[in-house]
Amino acid sequence: MPHRLFLLLTVIWAGSLWTIGYLVAPTLFAVLPSREMAGMLAGQLFRTEAVLGVVIGVLQLVLCNVMIRRGATRYRALRWLVLGMLCCVLIGYFGLQPFMESLRHKAQAMGLGVSESPFRARFGMLHGISSAFYLLQSVLALVLVWRLAGRRTVAED
Repeated sequence: MPHRLFLLLTVIWAGSLWTIGYLVAPTLFAVLPSREMAGMLAGQLFRTEAVLGVVIGVLQLVLCNVMIRRGATRYRALRWLVLGMLCCVLIGYFGLQPFMESLRHKAQAMGLGVSESPFRARFGMLHGISSAFYLLQSVLALVLVWRLAGRRTVAED
C-alpha cells in the first residue's frame, strides 16, 4: 500500500507541475490581453503548485522512510529525488518569490507594471533563476516517474 500511495502522489505532483508550467502558464500569456493579468493568474497557479509540492514532498519523504525500513532499498535513491524536488520548490518559489513580489509592489507604487518599471531587469533575473529551479524540478520529476515505472518487488506493495 505505501508504494501505491507514493506512486499516486508522484503522478499528482509531476502531472500538476508539468501541466501548469508548460501548458497552462504559456497559454495564459498567449490568450489574455495583458501580461500583468496573465502573470497574476500564473502566479496564483504557481503558488498553489508550490504548496502542493511541499505537502506531497513531505508525505513522500515519510513514505520513503517507511519503505526503506521495510527493506525496499531502492527508495533510498527515490528519497534523494524527492528531496531534490522539494529543495527546488523551497528555493525556487518560497526563496525567490518574495523578492519578485517586492519588486512588483514597488512598480505598482510607481503606477507601473513590473515590465515597464526600472525593476524590470532585476525581476527578469529572479524570474529566470526561479524558472531554472522549476525546470530542474521538472527533470527530477521525470527521473522519479521513470524510475517508478521500473521493476518493483513484492515487498513494495
